[in-house]
Amino acid sequence: MLASTLRHVFLALCILPGAISFKPHDFKTCSQSGFCRRGRGLAERAQAADKWVSPYSVDSGSLVFSPGKDSVKATVKSSLYPHINFELELRVHEDGVVRVRMDEVNGLRKRYDEAASWSLVGEPKLSKTVQWVHEKGQIRGLIGEIKDLEALISFSPLRVALIRNGREEVVLNGQGLLHMEHFRQKTFPVAEETESGEDAEPIAGDQTVLAAAGPDTRWFEGEREDAYWEEQFGSWTDSKPKGPESFSIDINFPSHGHVYGIPQHATRLALPSTAGEEPTYSDPYRLFNADVFEYLASSPVSLYGSIPLMHAHSAESTIAVLNLVGSETWIDIQYPSESSTNTHWISESGIIDIFLLPGPTASDVFQQYARLTGTPALPAEWSLGYHQCRWNYVDSNDVRDVQKRFDEEDMPLEVLWLDIEYSKDHKYFIWDEKSFPDPVEMVQDVEAIGRKMVVIVDPHLKRTNDYPVYKKASELQVLVKPASGEGEYEGWCWSGSSSWVDFFNPASWPWWQSLFKIEGDSDEWHWSKSTEGVFIWNDMNEPSVFNGPEISMPRDNIHYGGWEHRDVHNINGMLFQNQTSKALLARSTPAKRPFVLTRSFFAGSQRFGAMWTGDNMGTWEHMAIGVPMVLSNGIAGMTFSGADVGGFFGNPDPEMLVRWYQVGIFAPFFRAHAHIDTKRREPYLLEEPHKSIVRKFLKLRYAMLPVWYTAFREASVTGVPILRPQYVVLPKDKNGFAIDDQYYIGKGLLVKPVVAPGVSQISVYLGEDQVYYNYFDHQVYRGSAHGSNVSVPAALDQIPLLRRGGSIIATKERPRRSSPLMKNDPFTLTIALSNTGYAEGELYLDAGDDFSYQSGEIVWRRFTAEVFKSAKALSIRNADMVPGHQNDAVDGVSLTNYDRENAFARSIKDVRVERIALLGLPWKPKGVKSQAGVELDWTYAAGVASTGTKEGTASVLVIKNPPVTITGTWAITIQE
Repeated sequence: MLASTLRHVFLALCILPGAISFKPHDFKTCSQSGFCRRGRGLAERAQAADKWVSPYSVDSGSLVFSPGKDSVKATVKSSLYPHINFELELRVHEDGVVRVRMDEVNGLRKRYDEAASWSLVGEPKLSKTVQWVHEKGQIRGLIGEIKDLEALISFSPLRVALIRNGREEVVLNGQGLLHMEHFRQKTFPVAEETESGEDAEPIAGDQTVLAAAGPDTRWFEGEREDAYWEEQFGSWTDSKPKGPESFSIDINFPSHGHVYGIPQHATRLALPSTAGEEPTYSDPYRLFNADVFEYLASSPVSLYGSIPLMHAHSAESTIAVLNLVGSETWIDIQYPSESSTNTHWISESGIIDIFLLPGPTASDVFQQYARLTGTPALPAEWSLGYHQCRWNYVDSNDVRDVQKRFDEEDMPLEVLWLDIEYSKDHKYFIWDEKSFPDPVEMVQDVEAIGRKMVVIVDPHLKRTNDYPVYKKASELQVLVKPASGEGEYEGWCWSGSSSWVDFFNPASWPWWQSLFKIEGDSDEWHWSKSTEGVFIWNDMNEPSVFNGPEISMPRDNIHYGGWEHRDVHNINGMLFQNQTSKALLARSTPAKRPFVLTRSFFAGSQRFGAMWTGDNMGTWEHMAIGVPMVLSNGIAGMTFSGADVGGFFGNPDPEMLVRWYQVGIFAPFFRAHAHIDTKRREPYLLEEPHKSIVRKFLKLRYAMLPVWYTAFREASVTGVPILRPQYVVLPKDKNGFAIDDQYYIGKGLLVKPVVAPGVSQISVYLGEDQVYYNYFDHQVYRGSAHGSNVSVPAALDQIPLLRRGGSIIATKERPRRSSPLMKNDPFTLTIALSNTGYAEGELYLDAGDDFSYQSGEIVWRRFTAEVFKSAKALSIRNADMVPGHQNDAVDGVSLTNYDRENAFARSIKDVRVERIALLGLPWKPKGVKSQAGVELDWTYAAGVASTGTKEGTASVLVIKNPPVTITGTWAITIQE
């Protein structure tokens, strides 16, 4: 086993350019990308020109409205190429989203136009109430019941604007940077006579169409054809058989001074500038899914996933744009003023398909995006626990030993992971029988304590006929083809000589799903040495190709339908995760919720599972940047995300590792992972006091699982992220627009992880006139209407975690070895009164791992606490939330036949509330009574009230063992 591992490591070091550290020369900059150079060059010429007018205009006589008046089409012409026709289409959706499409019509070839078919959950419903007003030189579409929103198309030059209450929110082509390179034949200049008097001969095999005289295009397109027909990068040549086909467009936000999103990049949440005066970065942000080892902690370099969604925010509104293109894209960002933002998007291929999401609130934007691309899947509850991973646990006994050590050290654990070394010669699905002779028994040992296992399955298949997965894929002809369009593309990855499944080919789908069947057709190979307790990790799906250009697949490779890889590169990884997720769904009857972790992602990937931020480093800088990266993923839909605790590379010291666990427990996806060359660093190996500190915070994660699961229900219905930045929660507080080192979890908790060494106190920003309470010692902190900073203890065994006044949080304070063992444990309710004496909260429960919730097998409760001055009392209530919310209780179905006595509710009917803690009560109680008038057991510690201006330790009323259940409808009264 050791010899095999060393061979693999040696292979990786030899053929993987980035294996030691980030090497910028392995990846293109804009100046090394032909189409990006062309797009940026156009912008530079526009900026330098005394007068610049876009050559694109709308033929006003070509306007055609749909029968329902929900969309309009028109012919677009470019004065540079009058013989080329483009079509502009503008559709208005039912929820006010405006879709702008532009494509070349009757060109020499067809542009890739299928990105939406992979990302969207369905064809959006169109508006039935839009009113069109045709004016001189323009047309307006009036949107909404009160017509406060309008879409404006100006004809000459072409310009599209989204306007709310007379204020331009988004403008397309306002700077005249729109350019859609049309398909053309390769031309040669008219041959000049040589010295011998003979005409120059064309190069053999090239088209010999002579350049024709026409309008001068140099002012717009530049002096020369820059990388139109071939492009070099390092030792690779991109043949570009279709010639130039990029498009670029400026998308500006005249009234919004902050933009966010377009993950994935290692940078701030509020995106720093790349253009204009003194830009933070010299290169644009790049969207090109890439396998980047040890990436920089501050950079616009593209990473593993790409979501072309950008939020723009001001104190007045939040809006967004989704530029749905699957090819490589570069984005320049410039801030011409404190209240405006200009962006320039440059894509290699595809059509223009831009969705303008009007908001006007962040919650509206999340819902609008979710209606387009889907909400995050409701995860299995167990997947919110702690995941322990390493490259690699060396054998089945190692796995058993790790589990045993966690139990001996009283540390909760949910999932054990296996990296690539479980598989013989990296032939995924095929166990290395020397190291893992009893895989089913090993998994069953893990499952016996309610735990699960995750096993890696990468997309590259070893090219050998003794590997049944590759052999069948080859027979089915579902592998990606080389540029010739014939045979199978061969590249190198962990398996050595490899080929890649083309998941754009529908013929691959049923076959891939059949591989995961535990019991299947005896004539076809399937993964019989597995169990329903094994879930999947899809890595390397950018795709990563060790000997390919930019450690990826050549762009002129051919996918199903004849499309080049350049057209679909950023979509590729999403399809792999999609089909793996469907395979896990299909293997069980009744279906269980799948768990599939992906590294590569695109718009819509949130429907299929979780993601992580890739191969980070064990440094303070990487720990810090992981926080805004996870926030950015969340606002773009990928809310089930996290960074590897401890860093994939390196050996963090005990202080750093403790702090990293504190970051990890407050991320939706919580996994520790480490490189094969690192020292073993499972938390039980720490010395004291570090081991006990980590144990304490692992148990805190498990106590808070109801908080996480309740927040995921909301995300799965509305698209609102689990982790919420300041601008989302407090949208009018300008001081918070750029804050990304603290965030809210759901509605009631504010956390600021410590990401630097030697810290004992930390400043937390409170952006509202509200009271906050320290989660652990109930210290009161007060915000203000203009924002205030408060100092919070942050020694190594502390983390700044505050309860927001007005929240009620349900926890389980008896953490066990794994979450399934906690099903029938009692709850604790903690009520943090607001400065007006009110609080509310939710709790969502279901079976946790199946789909019975879709038929109403749920418990969804609403807790309230309210002071009634007239009665000199405070009432605490628990009520069923489903009545009145049948249409938005769970995603995708209406619970019209909901029964509060459903089977799941009955299964936990005896689960009680063992403790109620009330913080900030303004007076000492005279009595605490149940709804039946029975006096309850309680204690009271005097302290600071939620009202007023005092600081100090809050008053705490504790009600012990009240005679109430979590599923019951009840009230408790506290008398003044």
